[in-house]
Amino acid sequence: MQELESLDAAVADPAGGEAAPLRLALIVGTAGVGKTSLAVRWAHQVRDRFPDGQLYVNLHGYDPGPPVAATDVLVRFLRALDIPLERIPNGEEPRAELFRSSMAERRILIVLDNAATAGQIRPLLPGAPNCLVVITSRTRMSGLVAREGAHRVSLETLSQTASVQLLRTVLAAYRTSDGDEELAELARLCARLPLALRIVAERAAARPRMPLRDLITDLRDESGLWDALSSENEQGPEQTDAVRTVFAWSYRSLTPQAARMFRLLGLHPGPDFSLNAAAALAAVPPVTARRQLDTLAGAHLLDESGHHRYQFHDLLRAYALDQAQTEEPEVERHAALERLLGWYLHAAAAAAHVGSSAYTLPVTLQPLPDNVTAATFEDSGAAIAWYETERSNLVAAVQAACTSRMDRIAWQIPALLTMIIADREPADAWLPAQQMALEAARRADDRYGEAITLDNLGIAYRHLFRLLQAEEHFSGALTVFHRLGDAFGQARAANGLGVTHMFAHHPDRAAVRFEEALHLVRELGNELYTGAFTRNLGWALLQRGDVDRAETVLRQAADILSGAGESLEQAEALTLLAAVYRRSHRFDAADAAAEQALAIAGESEATLFEALALLELGRNAVARPEAGEALSHLQQAAALFQRVGRPDLQATTWDVTGETYLLLGRTEDAAGFHLQAATAHRSRGDRWSLATSLAHLADTLVQEGNLLEAQEHRREAVQLLANFSGPEAEAKRSRLEALLGPE
Repeated sequence: MQELESLDAAVADPAGGEAAPLRLALIVGTAGVGKTSLAVRWAHQVRDRFPDGQLYVNLHGYDPGPPVAATDVLVRFLRALDIPLERIPNGEEPRAELFRSSMAERRILIVLDNAATAGQIRPLLPGAPNCLVVITSRTRMSGLVAREGAHRVSLETLSQTASVQLLRTVLAAYRTSDGDEELAELARLCARLPLALRIVAERAAARPRMPLRDLITDLRDESGLWDALSSENEQGPEQTDAVRTVFAWSYRSLTPQAARMFRLLGLHPGPDFSLNAAAALAAVPPVTARRQLDTLAGAHLLDESGHHRYQFHDLLRAYALDQAQTEEPEVERHAALERLLGWYLHAAAAAAHVGSSAYTLPVTLQPLPDNVTAATFEDSGAAIAWYETERSNLVAAVQAACTSRMDRIAWQIPALLTMIIADREPADAWLPAQQMALEAARRADDRYGEAITLDNLGIAYRHLFRLLQAEEHFSGALTVFHRLGDAFGQARAANGLGVTHMFAHHPDRAAVRFEEALHLVRELGNELYTGAFTRNLGWALLQRGDVDRAETVLRQAADILSGAGESLEQAEALTLLAAVYRRSHRFDAADAAAEQALAIAGESEATLFEALALLELGRNAVARPEAGEALSHLQQAAALFQRVGRPDLQATTWDVTGETYLLLGRTEDAAGFHLQAATAHRSRGDRWSLATSLAHLADTLVQEGNLLEAQEHRREAVQLLANFSGPEAEAKRSRLEALLGPE
């Protein structure tokens, strides 16, 4: 096959065996011509040339729904490369940078299927000389050829001979007497497109005793009907019309039940779907849905993509949607979509019930119709696996609910999934859906939904370190919860504000909010929240320098959380208590508390909490000072913070590592770590931590004799500290001003 030979040439090693530059293979052609089949077939043939594996994604560039965003594809690829989700940064460009660096030493084949624009593709290019990217598209992508040097392969429709051969191959076991002329006419009516040819061949195989000329007559009649129906509209390419004719011909041969299932599936908002989702959409039992889906898959109107999972070719999805809009009354379409979205909502509730913690705010659901079977999960593993599989559909469900004015469903799906999202997704992954949820809740004048969504958006913005937006949304949530008289919601929002103030290093403001939250949950008698908010209050007291009171409060928090069986929350309280002991120069007690926290975290395989305890052990060793021991703890902590995707805490660890090297007299190493920390804090917009790192860098530069540069860093640190109040900020600022001397 000429196209396969051309693709083989694209991966041939250059003369001398040196690595080739980045290679792009672009397979272009009309819809249904077999671009995906060619790409997948060839990828299978050359898999041995790429020993590190293959990556595939359908970009859905021509689907009726929105295409897949590059930022979501990057998350999928990074996870396939065994990058922990916690390490994946927010934003398209940081993810693209991590993807390129992760691919640098690998030999991987990447298939980007159904790309509509070069903009979908460029963020997904690995930039590695030993990788190959295969792209399929209906457009010629001239920009990729000119700018990136893509090797373009144009896939034309089959020749008459090849078309007849394809039909004979499919029909060989069912029909042997069909003549070449009749097969050629059948191929012509299919515009010699493989997708249409296979559908027609399947129908012919299912009717072995029916003369082929009768099938041809039926297809000609369908073509004339299609021409009449579309005569007033702008006509597409000849091939597209032929494909739609074949679709209509095959669709009209279905039983009424299978035809209804087919067109209703066109309403599904996501790219693929499960057996149970299809059953809910059509309001039939799963066993009935399975029979109908098997019928559609047997007619090549649907592809089975996994165990009890299905997907459309994009042309068939568009055709199914057209049939739904034509044949189903609006009230029936609305009812079907509401059943489907309600099924996703209840499945999300079931997953959240077994797969996330007690921190999810309560949500009251409307019952499902009697003819819809709700999803259930045996354990948290099954729940999380379902979420991982359905994530794209859940986001699409929120968008569909918002568009269709099913506002309750639109805000409840992300509200129920709050903790699953927080534990398993980058902070920006659900941000657009949560913004749509807020719009829906407000449009419905659902104040409780508005409050929950504001609280969830506050969490997302805080994780993104967009602290002003986080404060705005938590404040809005607090106001609405107060008006509703919802004490639990008020406590959650007040605590959220407190944590946001801590991120901004305003411990006085944070303490006020934590005390407010603590008062509310004590009245409610909620032991878990009482312990957690008591710990947060101790954190704020520690940061503002009230060490004695912080010790009392943190001891109380550790006891409450231990009694409540919340071991990880207890570990965090113990780590903070270790910091209290360190500041009080009780180094043995500090080590004991941090070691206890480390042991608890280790038993639960809680990497973040292990890293926090190790960082505190490192700080305590610096304070004693025992530099060798400090370096051991800090190196472990930095590696763990990187693993769980906490660059802020990793940068803090680098800064303490710089202090350790200064103790050892290794000033060049110390300056390098302080500079690395300062750069990370600057990129994040963390002014307090940046000022701290700059002050440490300046001290190191003085030891190296570089007073001029040291003074520049001190001046910037003083300017940054002007944004903060309190004893610690004042002490830092006064020290730096004294070192600067009179200007």
